[in-house]
Amino acid sequence: MGVNVKAHPLFPEIYWVTLEDGSRKLGTKNLVHGKAVYGERLVKFKGDEYRLWDPYRSKLAAVILKGLETVPIYPNQRVLYLGAASGTTASHVSDIVGEEGHVYCVEFASRSLRDLVNSVCVLRYNMSPILADARLPETYSRMMERVDDIYCDVAQPEQARVLADNADMFLADGGWVMLAIKAQSIDVTKEPSVVFKNEIAVLEARGFRINEVIGLEPFDKAHAMVVAQK
Repeated sequence: MGVNVKAHPLFPEIYWVTLEDGSRKLGTKNLVHGKAVYGERLVKFKGDEYRLWDPYRSKLAAVILKGLETVPIYPNQRVLYLGAASGTTASHVSDIVGEEGHVYCVEFASRSLRDLVNSVCVLRYNMSPILADARLPETYSRMMERVDDIYCDVAQPEQARVLADNADMFLADGGWVMLAIKAQSIDVTKEPSVVFKNEIAVLEARGFRINEVIGLEPFDKAHAMVVAQK
């Protein structure tokens, strides 16, 4: 049995890759042929190359496998990625938006940003690395434009407020956000469900309509993904 690739029925530029053993994995079409980002397997099929997408390394892949119905990130869009780290998920977003789209990658840790620049952005011209604190969007506003989506994955308290502050400055009217809530980073003394509820309430108070909320277990403990629209 050989490799087979089919487009995901709901999400543009996301694929189901069936491997030789019959197992089915998520993947994206590789924008930079021959180059993996985090050791993921590269698969060739009918002249194209696909990168397998590890749900234990990427919360976006995890939430798709958990049954997410809305991935608001599309080809040709502008995306602000808060907490890009070394670029694991951001590189798959880069694949999805393609050469005509762009991913603005904000990361506070200089070591992670160095890895992002040297291993990812140097080869992907649709990604811009920004060394900055996501809590202070005014400090990088000169490097930004209006974006269609914001993806937020920051290990800080007040994650919803950080996202909302960035949305006020950069999100286009009718734009979408995805917030990966890390309960342990907000308050280790509260049940994760309480933390999730409180963060969602912040988004609602800031004018967002909540579309979906999905827990990420077993891929990530005490995490939930929120998809919302302004």
